[in-house]
Amino acid sequence: MNPIDRMIAAMRTPRRTGVRARLRETVLATVLAIGLAIALPAAALEVGDVAPDFSLQGSDGNTYRLSDFRGKQAVVVAWFPKAFTSGCTVECKSLAEKGDMIRAYDVKYFMASVDPLDANIGFAKETEADFPLLSDPSKETARAFGVLNVMGLASRYTIYIDVDGRVAAIDREVKPATSAEDMAAKLGELGVARR
Repeated sequence: MNPIDRMIAAMRTPRRTGVRARLRETVLATVLAIGLAIALPAAALEVGDVAPDFSLQGSDGNTYRLSDFRGKQAVVVAWFPKAFTSGCTVECKSLAEKGDMIRAYDVKYFMASVDPLDANIGFAKETEADFPLLSDPSKETARAFGVLNVMGLASRYTIYIDVDGRVAAIDREVKPATSAEDMAAKLGELGVARR
């Protein structure tokens, strides 16, 4: 039985009448409510949905708004869990070292996390990223994109947004070592214009 089912079962047991029992039930109900609020992410985006607009600071000193690209250029947002961790370092280096494969397409691409801007600036320098790393420390954009996980980090998902601002594809099984090749292949598959 999972923890939530155990809490529900405990709440169904006959009520005790003492102050301690009522306090225990109140605490248990509060913990359950908080746990559910944290564990339940926003509704996940699906292919065809309009991508939520955002305004996020990049590691290059610029602020990027998704709406600025609508009608002009496709966008890819590669969400990653945490700067300076092994998988994220491998993914960022893949995109930096093989970025020419992605830049062959008419697309603006970013990596994004809920890390503070200073962390992403340092991470971009360490990995020699030649593209912006976006910071979402408020976690609002990650939540809107449905990538915020129960640990309060972004899941490693890549969201492909077409020129009209709609979600064209979602990769929920990103392989950090081949992320550049996989991204370029997906852009070709989606028919994104070449430069």
